[in-house]
Order: sequence, then structure tokens, then C-alpha cells
Amino acid sequence: MSEAAFPFAERPLPDWYEDAKFGIFIHWGPYTVPCFAPVENNMGDLMAGDNWTEAFRSSPYTEWYLNSWALEGSATAKHHAEVYGDRTYQSFVEEFRERSNGVDVADWSDLFQASGARYVVPVTKHHDGFLMWQSEHANPNRTDWMATRDHVGELAEAVRERGMRFGVYYSGGLDWTFSEPGFDSVMGMIQNIPVTPEYCDYATAHVHELIERYSPSLLWNDIAWPMTLDPNDVFSYYYDRVPDGIVNDRWNIIAVRSGLLHADIATPEYSTKASDDRKWEVCRGVGRSFAYNRMETEATMPSVDELIWMLVDIVARGGNLLLNVGPTADGQIPMAQASRLVALGWWLRVNGDAIYGTRTWRIQTGVTDDGREIRYSMNGDTVYACVEGGPSGELRLADVSVSAGSVVTMLGNSRTLPHRVDGNDLVITLVDHLPASPATVFAITGAI
Repeated sequence: MSEAAFPFAERPLPDWYEDAKFGIFIHWGPYTVPCFAPVENNMGDLMAGDNWTEAFRSSPYTEWYLNSWALEGSATAKHHAEVYGDRTYQSFVEEFRERSNGVDVADWSDLFQASGARYVVPVTKHHDGFLMWQSEHANPNRTDWMATRDHVGELAEAVRERGMRFGVYYSGGLDWTFSEPGFDSVMGMIQNIPVTPEYCDYATAHVHELIERYSPSLLWNDIAWPMTLDPNDVFSYYYDRVPDGIVNDRWNIIAVRSGLLHADIATPEYSTKASDDRKWEVCRGVGRSFAYNRMETEATMPSVDELIWMLVDIVARGGNLLLNVGPTADGQIPMAQASRLVALGWWLRVNGDAIYGTRTWRIQTGVTDDGREIRYSMNGDTVYACVEGGPSGELRLADVSVSAGSVVTMLGNSRTLPHRVDGNDLVITLVDHLPASPATVFAITGAI
């Protein structure tokens, strides 16, 4: 089947998303009451190694608590028996409803704005089926399986007031109030996707409601969409109401990769591997879990320098970063997460021109003579060279030439830097003793 043979195949990617580069993901729900998952493994490594049995049994994701708990002998099952005994997930839901009722989620938006994020995507329903908004379509299998406040609407208003875009995450493929958890394989997960007419109507009604109420700029589905439904019906409904909206590839990843279904973006998870055929967005937590995990330590989180360089690298190679924060049940964003967001925003205050609104250049990566990594981006006639750390002396950029009248500056200072062409390289003369930095950025006008 040709690429143009399926609906929306020729739909261009909206500029706002290509320009944004950095967004905030939020996982918050009843799973933040036990807030436990083992942290020995990184999910990206487990998935890359196709070690799915271990990935499910030893998942570091606290939002998967119900499934991990259902697997006999798992670390979560042992923890639950030791700490909670016969306590039910229903009790976690009841506690979360009470604790979250006093949370003003609008307060988070100041931190997100300070981080430099351009869009925010909260979970509206995760695999446990709990709704984070006051839906007209209540769960037919559970009582009071939704928040007492419209957290989604409150956050949407605050985010937009601060100039950021707002999207929504919805777990269309898994809902453990319709299909009991307890699988440890990909096939088991696929078989766990509910496909009954009751669930199909329920999920469709939710997505339509989210679109109508919140007009999300990004419609981020997870796992899959019930196989008896056509995702194109949702896409048509959505694009008609949000013309510059974005849909991801998780409505049916196999169909997207086979060229049979549209997706605006690919969504690698805990991986920075680029997509070959579409815009891509890395999603990951600040630590090893999306939702808050009280077992996390500094050792399980990237440093500020690593996090900033991750963003630089992803953007240079054509991607976006959707970085997750996991508030506690009481709505507190842990200091270890908040401090990293503030540091990221501080770096972007000076160096954001090399990130926002940029596109990939003819060279994406390089290395300096002293072994520092380089990443390139461009905006109009300006090329940005992001150099790892704080270089000094002379900086040689291999295979970078400039035209007559070229100007080189370091972001954060408008002074023109001395530079010359040496063969096929550009050599920039730097001042001594630049401060340590995750990345130092040079703007080059006239690069060829």
C-alpha cells in the first residue's frame, strides 16, 4: 500500500510541535499511594534487550503496580504482602481521592514554565482505569473510580495562561477494571486489551469528551486502541476540532510501522533512538519510573548535566523530549525532580535559541580535538554548535566553513568571537576559564 493510500498520510506536522522541542509529562494517580517499584533495572535496557518477562516482573514503573503485584514472586508482590497485607487497590483509590482533593495542580504550572517546557501532557486515565477528571461516563465496574476534582481542566487552564500548549494522555489499550492484570509477556499484554462493545463505547466516549472539553494540542494514546475500532475515526473527530493537533503512534504501532496507519509522531520510551520515517518524541521519567517512586535516589536519576545534554542530543537529531514528573499523592513534586527542571530552564534561558524553533543541520554530531561531543542545530541562516562542557583555547569545528562576513558569538554574550577557516574547519578563539557547563553554545552566522 502506498503512503498516500491511507487517511491523513500526507498531513504535514504542525509547526508548533516541531518548534516546541520540550514538553512535560505527568503521571499522577492512585498508584502514588503505595509509590513502590524496584529500581534495580532501567526499563530502556530491558526493552532494548527484549527481556520482556523481566521487564514486567521487575518493572521500575510504579504506575504498573497492579500488574506487578499480580505476578507471584515479584518484588512488588513481596513488598505488598510485607507492608500492606490484605489491603486492596480500592483502598489506595479511596486514599488518593481524599489526599488529591486538596491539591491545586495549577501551582505546578509555574515550575513547568520555569523549566522551559513548551507543552504539558498529564495522564487522564492510566491502566488502572482511574479517571483524573469529572467525566460524564463513569466506570461501570467500579464505584467512585474518578477524582473528586477536575484536575485535568484546572491544569489545562493554568498551563495555557502561562503560554504553554496542553495535551492529554489516555490509556486506550489497557484498563484493568475491564480486564484483570497479571501478564508477563507482550502476547499476554495484547490479550489483556479489552475489546468488548461496552469498553469500546466507554473508551470512545472518554476520548470524545476529552477532545470536546479540553481541545488538547496533543492526543497521546498508550499501548493500543481496541482492535475492533478504527483509529481513523478518532483522528477525524479530533482533527476536525483541533486542526493543528498531534496524534502519536501508539494507537497501533504495528500498523504505523507497516505504513497502514497515520501517526504524527513516534514515541520511543527510555530510548533516544531516532525514527527513520517520522518526527519522534522521547518519553521518559526524571528517574526510572514515570509515577512517583519512593525508592528512587540520586543514583537512579540522570544528573543535571546529563539531562541537559540529553535534550541537546535529541533536538540535534530531530526529536523532542517529553520529560515526566511524578507528583506524590499529596501533589508534591519531589525536590530531586524540581531542581532538575529549574536547572534545565536556567540553561535554556541563555541557550534556548539553539533549541526552540530549530531544525536539523547537514551535520548533526561531531567531536572536538579534546574529545568533547558536539551537536548542531540551525534556525534560518544561523547554525548552533552545542559543545559539551566549557571549552577553552581554540575550538575546532570539523567540516564547518563560513562565508565572508560571518559572525560567531557565544550565547549569553553578544561579543563577536575571533575565528578563521583552516582548510575545511572553522577555528574559534575562546577566552580562558569558561565556567563548567553542561553545554556551551556558539551561534555561527554564515556557516556553509
